[in-house]
Amino acid sequence: MHRRKNLMNVPQHVAIILDGNGRWAKAKGMPRNYGHAQGSKNVERICEEAWRMGIKYLTVYAFSTENWNRPDDEVNALMKLLRNYMKTCLKTAAKNDMKVRVIGDITRLDEDIQKRILDLEEATKNNGGLNFQIAINYGSRDEMVRAIRRLAKDCVDGKVNPDEIEEQTFEQYLDTRGIPDPDLMIRTSGELRLSNYLLWQLAYTEFYFTEVPWPDFNKAELEKAIEQYNHRDRRYGGVKEEEEQNV
Repeated sequence: MHRRKNLMNVPQHVAIILDGNGRWAKAKGMPRNYGHAQGSKNVERICEEAWRMGIKYLTVYAFSTENWNRPDDEVNALMKLLRNYMKTCLKTAAKNDMKVRVIGDITRLDEDIQKRILDLEEATKNNGGLNFQIAINYGSRDEMVRAIRRLAKDCVDGKVNPDEIEEQTFEQYLDTRGIPDPDLMIRTSGELRLSNYLLWQLAYTEFYFTEVPWPDFNKAELEKAIEQYNHRDRRYGGVKEEEEQNV
């Protein structure tokens, strides 16, 4: 089994929707915020395991544009958790040579959180380990609208010729510019939807859904996901060479 895992094709980029923190806590008779705190700790563990497995990019959905609609006490607790996580992440990044980047519209966040994000990105920009992207106040539709606004302005200013706009042009205006599209997207806790996450980037990504809630998602569960990924046939709209010969 160990040798077979070593022979597995490890995806370059894994994106994860961290779902089930609140339900996991509730099942244990604890408040939802306890689940978010444990889920935050698990992010650190999975970052380390992902890098050891050979994953080069890891993107996690931490707080969506829709999460503002949650009860005020939960949102406030999540913001407090985010503040603390920025400090922890700085230490973890230094220890593991991790490069951290936040995607999403951070302008709605409190100024102190924005500063911590910018400081974290600046401090880790030259690190050579895992490329770790955290989606905060992120929604894919919002990302694309913001990208279109910037692109439209550059067209008006004469920096871009509208007739020459291609997919690659548009991608340079997305929050994920310079980052390869995910090979594998994992969603925990049994939900079977994308929830406005990386809609452009996931066009040809393999999806893996598990009933396991995020706080219980460990190295073994990540290996299961990658094992499933190895059974997928990624054709990007084409056909296999042997199938072409049989046509």
